[in-house]
Amino acid sequence: MKATGHREFLAGLIRLHVLHHAVDGEFYGNWMIEELREHGYRIGPGTLYPMLHALERKGYLRSRSEDTGRRARRHYRATRKGRGALAVAKTKVRELLAELDGKR
Repeated sequence: MKATGHREFLAGLIRLHVLHHAVDGEFYGNWMIEELREHGYRIGPGTLYPMLHALERKGYLRSRSEDTGRRARRHYRATRKGRGALAVAKTKVRELLAELDGKR
């Protein structure tokens, strides 16, 4: 089943996916676009970068700029607040999956 057409529900999953990778280590936007694409999400820079900036403004991510020659590349990583949010979300996702699978 394609993931298109359900943006409202998938946006939260995309944020969790982003946060998961930000907890694992630094990433930059184009890498994240490709990573999400491998999981069936079609998201472009015009959607991802505002999402990353919002997560940073809210304190879940921090970023640093690295000059790569042609242009600066921004790297993102989770903050303590972001790591905490992911831990809470994992618990809630596990509960939901158990319920969806009829194990509750």
